Amino acid sequence: MEVQWLLVAHLLITLLVVVSFLCGQWPIFQGTFVERIHYFLTFGLYDYSLRLVGFVFGSRGKDAFHTVENYCCERPNPILQIIYLAIIGATYYISINSSFKYIPGHYVGNIHKYMSLLAVGVGVILFLLTSFSDPGTITIKNVSQYLAAYPYDDIIYSEKQCSTCKFPRPARAKHCSICDRCVARFDHHCGWMNNCIGEKNTRYFMAFLFWHFFLCLYGTVLLGFILAGRLKERRVIYILTEYYGLPNSFSSLFPHVTQWLLASHNTEIILMMFMLVVSLLLLGFFGYHAQLCLTNTTTNETFKWQDYLSWRRKLNEAKASSAALKASMSMMKNGESKPTESKWRAFCRRSPLQNEAVVKNNMYDKGVFSNMYEIVHPLSERSSFYRTKMS
Repeated sequence: MEVQWLLVAHLLITLLVVVSFLCGQWPIFQGTFVERIHYFLTFGLYDYSLRLVGFVFGSRGKDAFHTVENYCCERPNPILQIIYLAIIGATYYISINSSFKYIPGHYVGNIHKYMSLLAVGVGVILFLLTSFSDPGTITIKNVSQYLAAYPYDDIIYSEKQCSTCKFPRPARAKHCSICDRCVARFDHHCGWMNNCIGEKNTRYFMAFLFWHFFLCLYGTVLLGFILAGRLKERRVIYILTEYYGLPNSFSSLFPHVTQWLLASHNTEIILMMFMLVVSLLLLGFFGYHAQLCLTNTTTNETFKWQDYLSWRRKLNEAKASSAALKASMSMMKNGESKPTESKWRAFCRRSPLQNEAVVKNNMYDKGVFSNMYEIVHPLSERSSFYRTKMS
């Protein structure tokens, strides 16, 4: 029994580390131990590792450490792609060895052997499609079309030249320092894909996220039905109630059924928990990017808008403070005195800063249907895009 509980503890710790690493910066975890674990995994661990390498190997060791870091984080490399293929391959292989011997079962038909293979195959195809597709690379040959397709809004985008590519950078584009190219409608650089996500391959990226959410959820439900079938076939509930005299209630049977599952099918339990957590994380990522697509906003633009709105709020505060200071000085100059105001009235009085709302004016948001159509059928793949150069 100790071994089973050790497996459960190992699983919970692994899930905590994964969730902390991927989601620890989310506002919901602010000020919690999940945020602290995320900080340690993303910053603290790196700092301690660098100090340890410097202490053991000296300056040469630090130089080698920085070389490896530059290759892994600053240059295109297939490390995370290999890790993805290893994860999905190992998960499917373990599922075959541990669970497929129970198919067909009481609740699961033989067709799921082939459906699972098809589902994994489609996921790998979407991964390869996203990884090796053109994200919308801007070159000297097509820059004029992209300049016409994406006008400047003069808020977060204004006319400027790319210092690396040496041509005007269209609105919504960004020069990726990792891939060393300008990408139209740049969203972000995805290390898992070893590719940028941009105008042309956002649709593949969204399909990848949704399909892998479905794949993990399908695997979780399938394993659940397999375990339910095993309980039925081995007559576990009947034995517990008839031979051991346990009441036929959830609270009485749950601990014993869980103990039997952990003892007989601990591999399936661990796989279920792993795929369930991954499916929830993928659902969160998909929902976030779906909301961006529906409003025709990119991840890169989200940060730009945050900076712009923060700057506008600070500017409004400065204007309000300046106006209040001028009014106070004018009153003092004229010998006037401001009537006293109770602290309670001053506390409840609406701040003048709240009268001027700072709003986001996204000119690229053309409505839900037009925004989605732009994702499915990018501007650069339309006939009007190529006619721009001739006009």
